[in-house]
Amino acid sequence: MQVASRFLFHPTVANHVHRFEESIAGHPYQIEVAAVSKERWRAYLIRIPGVPTALMPFYGRTPDEAADKLRYWLRRAHNRVAGSARRA
Repeated sequence: MQVASRFLFHPTVANHVHRFEESIAGHPYQIEVAAVSKERWRAYLIRIPGVPTALMPFYGRTPDEAADKLRYWLRRAHNRVAGSARRA
């Protein structure tokens, strides 16, 4: 006789967090990367009191990959702003 379970098994993800301090285009950033599942990490900017952040998180298979995607996006955003300032 087989009994169906009502409970789904969700493997526990260790609450490991990696932090990176970066200087991009002369601006300091603190990036935090947290495990969300096995081989899935989420990178986001650490909120600094008084500074709003509306940035979406970036995901990768490793902490470094997730942080690299966020770093790349920040560099592109700064380059775009710098390029439009030069044209003005």
